[in-house]
Amino acid sequence: MRVGLGSDHAGFELKEFLKKNLKKEGFDVIDYGTHIKKSVDYPDYAERLTEGIQNRDIDAGVLICGTGIGMSIAANKFKNIRAARCCSIQDAILARQHNDANVLTLGGRLLGNELSLEITKAFLETPFLKGRHLRRVNKIKRLDK
Repeated sequence: MRVGLGSDHAGFELKEFLKKNLKKEGFDVIDYGTHIKKSVDYPDYAERLTEGIQNRDIDAGVLICGTGIGMSIAANKFKNIRAARCCSIQDAILARQHNDANVLTLGGRLLGNELSLEITKAFLETPFLKGRHLRRVNKIKRLDK
C-alpha cells in the first residue's frame, strides 16, 4: 500500500516517527512535507497530499497538524477526499468501515507517538464494509462540486 504523509510544523516530529515506523511495517511511504520545523501553513500540505490521492500516486494519506482539525477541514475541501480526524483506534476503524475515509488526520500536539502509530495502522489496515454504508458514501460523493 502506498501511503502519503504530510504535516505542518506542529506535526513534523510525529510525521517523521510515523514515516520510519510505517516503512518498517512494509508500507510504501511518500512524504509530502514539511521537511522543516519552521512555521508553515497546513493547507499547503493538505493540498499536496490530496492531489496525490486524486492522481492515484498514493492509496491513502495521513495529515498531521497541532490538533488534526485544520488538516481535516482543508483536506475535505478537495473532490473525492473523505478525511477523518481520529483520536482513537476505534475512530480509525469506523472511519474506514463506515465512511471509506481515505485521509486520516491526527493532532501532533494531542496524541503520543505510539498511540498515533496504532491509530494509523488500524486506519490503513481496515477495509471499507460497503453494504448499507456504500449508499451513504455515494451520497457524500454526490455532494462534491
